[in-house]
Amino acid sequence: MKVFVAGASGALGRPLVKRLVAAGHEVTGMTRREERAAEIREAGGEAVVCDVFDAGELRDAVVAAAPEVVVHAVTALPPSFKPRSDYLAATNRVRTVGTRNLVSAAQAAGARRLVAESVAFFYEPEGDWVKDEEARLFADPPGRFAAGRDALVELEQRVTGSDGLEGVVLRFGWFYGPGTYYAADGSMAEETRKRRNPVIGAGTGRFSFVHIEDAAAAIVAALDHGSPGIYNVVDDEPVPQREWLSVYAEALGAKPPRRVPHWLARLAAGADLASTAISMRGASNAKAKRELGWQPAHPSWREGFRDSLSS
Repeated sequence: MKVFVAGASGALGRPLVKRLVAAGHEVTGMTRREERAAEIREAGGEAVVCDVFDAGELRDAVVAAAPEVVVHAVTALPPSFKPRSDYLAATNRVRTVGTRNLVSAAQAAGARRLVAESVAFFYEPEGDWVKDEEARLFADPPGRFAAGRDALVELEQRVTGSDGLEGVVLRFGWFYGPGTYYAADGSMAEETRKRRNPVIGAGTGRFSFVHIEDAAAAIVAALDHGSPGIYNVVDDEPVPQREWLSVYAEALGAKPPRRVPHWLARLAAGADLASTAISMRGASNAKAKRELGWQPAHPSWREGFRDSLSS
């Protein structure tokens, strides 16, 4: 199968290209930087240097590749997870303008299916602690998360509602593993070692994690499995912040995390991040397992953290 991967040189794109090639697919990987094109070629794919915001150039690239499936794995997150007021601005633009351009290019190329990356941690913080895909998204998220929520809604609606395309949205949990914020050399590891990643309040917010390799495997499965629609791609064990953070620190060989009151975290980090630690909902992966035929090789972050941080 011919597959066009937008965002092929990112943390998710790199393992994805390798898995697609290993599965016998013909891959064209898109990157914004010429110096990253060599990595795509070394992995066995064809590389194209293109900007998702250049609609004409993008359309030409996708049409030339003539893919059956287009994968949207483009983000523009900064290298370190240190949220500022504009932390999500670039990625929000990717999820709105970039998605619009990529959908148009996929349609022009006659692609059958479009698989797009979304996130599984924007569910309304009400009721059950673990949500399926039918649960409503955060209606009024605090602070900088409001624009992020709006961009995700636009991405998901555009992907699943575009004429002539089977739109599949994969809502991923928090990535860990090589190339992510939670890798041994990632910014979350650095903050945790310095004890600047505390348990906030009661630490009751549920986190759903997914190893980056399991995320890539889900995209491969979604090429030709599952009906168009939305799927949570997370591991089997949603977990309160107070629990996973202690295990993560131990796996890093770091001291146990500090604890700070919720009111202090609101002042220091903002209402959005503080609320995540106490009220965020986790996600269920039952639909992805059932309809995509996907199973995480790392069913729990517990073993996943230890394995990924010791390798």
